[in-house]
Amino acid sequence: MKEEQYRLVTDFFSTTKTRTNTVKALHDVLPLIMIVFYPLQLMCLLINNGFKSESFLKMLIVPLFVLILVTIMRHIFNAKRPYEVYDYTPVVEKDTKGKSFPSRHTASAFIIAMGFLYINLEIGIVMLALAGAIGITRVVSGVHFIRDVIAGAAIGIVFGLLGFFLI
Repeated sequence: MKEEQYRLVTDFFSTTKTRTNTVKALHDVLPLIMIVFYPLQLMCLLINNGFKSESFLKMLIVPLFVLILVTIMRHIFNAKRPYEVYDYTPVVEKDTKGKSFPSRHTASAFIIAMGFLYINLEIGIVMLALAGAIGITRVVSGVHFIRDVIAGAAIGIVFGLLGFFLI
């Protein structure tokens, strides 16, 4: 999106309290759902399959690897955020400078969703939809460029396919 489009989107979601509160709630709550269900899945795998089971180890190591990789990439690229480039106030309060590319929330959501897909197809599909919604909220809230979210999703999906299904 270009500057005018970011301004239109943020203006649209900032003009009414209902829209603003909805975007803020989705921005904050959707990642929390992942944060709750991921450790629960790890505990279930640990209890049911044991510490050395392949499914537990993959569900633990693959997302950790992606989190570290994306964190390093963000430091290397140190890309500015849309509100820095276009000088506007995002819908959600955010004052972080740089470290926009790739979106760590989106990458984390997609890699966790891929882990769920590996464990259970139906739950995995729901989690992939949730991961997509997390990515969308990062853009409409004005804290990430579309490229940041697409890169985060691609990293999560590619490393999910490699780590969970191919290796």
